Amino acid sequence: MEQHYKAKWGTSLKITSVLASLLMISATVPICWLVPIGWVKLYVLALGPGVIIPAALFIIRGYTLTENELLIQRLLWKTRIPLQGLVSAQVAPDALRACIRTCGNGGLFSFTGYYYSKPLGHFRAFVTDLKTPVVLRFEKRTIVVSPSEPEAFVKVIGKGLR
Repeated sequence: MEQHYKAKWGTSLKITSVLASLLMISATVPICWLVPIGWVKLYVLALGPGVIIPAALFIIRGYTLTENELLIQRLLWKTRIPLQGLVSAQVAPDALRACIRTCGNGGLFSFTGYYYSKPLGHFRAFVTDLKTPVVLRFEKRTIVVSPSEPEAFVKVIGKGLR
């Protein structure tokens, strides 16, 4: 059994990524005109790409469900989430509403990292569309993902629940 789901970019992710990228790149040019010292100019010029390029590496391209794990398809690698201990899986459109990012990326090419909210507690997010989150509750952790077909994803992953 192997099912693949695309990671569709939601409108908020598209807007945030474009605006943040433009801001970081366009802000470096006027700053460089104001900074007279050569190595400082080089540092300022590298700031925009120095944030954008690493963030781009963490892009989520899709999700693959295998018999034993969920693979988060990144640009150059896969993040493996073992499915052992999965207790529930449900589509939760409001899962990321009023959550607090404790460590991670809040919208530059993805919503990834560690978050907290009252309903979910501490959780890890691998999200590209805030309108299609799926909450995966494990015995000792919670993961939120956003496959392009959340209902189908839940149906398939739910077959493996005990």
